Amino acid sequence: MEALTQLARGVPWTIALTLTSFLLGALLGLGLCALRLSSSRVLRALATGAVLLLRSVPPVVWLFIIFFGIGFGYVQLPSFLAAMLGLALITAANMAEIYRGALSGVHRGQTEAAIALGLSPRHRFQDIVGPQMIRIALPSAATFAIGLLKDTSVASLIGVQDVAFQVNALAQRSFSGTGIFVIAALLYIALSLPIAALARWTDLRLRAKVAR
Repeated sequence: MEALTQLARGVPWTIALTLTSFLLGALLGLGLCALRLSSSRVLRALATGAVLLLRSVPPVVWLFIIFFGIGFGYVQLPSFLAAMLGLALITAANMAEIYRGALSGVHRGQTEAAIALGLSPRHRFQDIVGPQMIRIALPSAATFAIGLLKDTSVASLIGVQDVAFQVNALAQRSFSGTGIFVIAALLYIALSLPIAALARWTDLRLRAKVAR
């Protein structure tokens, strides 16, 4: 019971880190996706390079660079903020590719029909293209979000007191970590289930909206 209580202390940190990183990254990913689809060759090249760089380097390396490297020691970010920024940048790169793939799945005739109806660019995206794009992107985004939940465990290496931090502390103190790690695994599974359920609920709502 004591082990479960201590592990539970890390749950709010894991949830907060996952949510903030994903939401910020999803917003940044929209801008990065727009640059990837820009008519400017320079902007496309810069966005493509950023996506490749962010996706190619392991998350733990980015966290170490941001936590220890920003300002060469003159600027010390809090561990949670450094972890959030690092994971958000990785999320932005991945979500940009998910958005780009989803947009290619929306039939061009949808946009042409919206233009024929005289809809403004904002309403074309908000009412026609956007809901279809999100519905197509949703399965991949949910899969990435679950992966992000697991990747937050690397934040324990820079001092974020999440589930991984607590399980490591317990294992070092008890010298018997098998049972503790099993409990931690079950916690991560339990935390991932609501993400899958939310994705399914959102998909059903979007399908109903598109059907109308």
